[in-house]
Amino acid sequence: MPIHLLNIGFGNIISADRIVAIVSCDSAPVKRIIQDARDSGCLIDATCGRRTRAAVIMDSRQVILSAIQPETIASRLVDVTD
Repeated sequence: MPIHLLNIGFGNIISADRIVAIVSCDSAPVKRIIQDARDSGCLIDATCGRRTRAAVIMDSRQVILSAIQPETIASRLVDVTD
């Protein structure tokens, strides 16, 4: 079984097979998820100092922040898994 890797911007790569959701960071519930992950030590900030545009939620309960749009990540995910 091959491992599918997904570029989430600025040279940061994650395992595409472990993604549960890719969400925009605009809503209050997502902001709470991010804060809970930060408090529990499960947050990975891969924005390289830029504005957070997407949160990638993994099956391991980790939340990864990205500076690229969720739509861009989703289109890259489709390309990787095909």
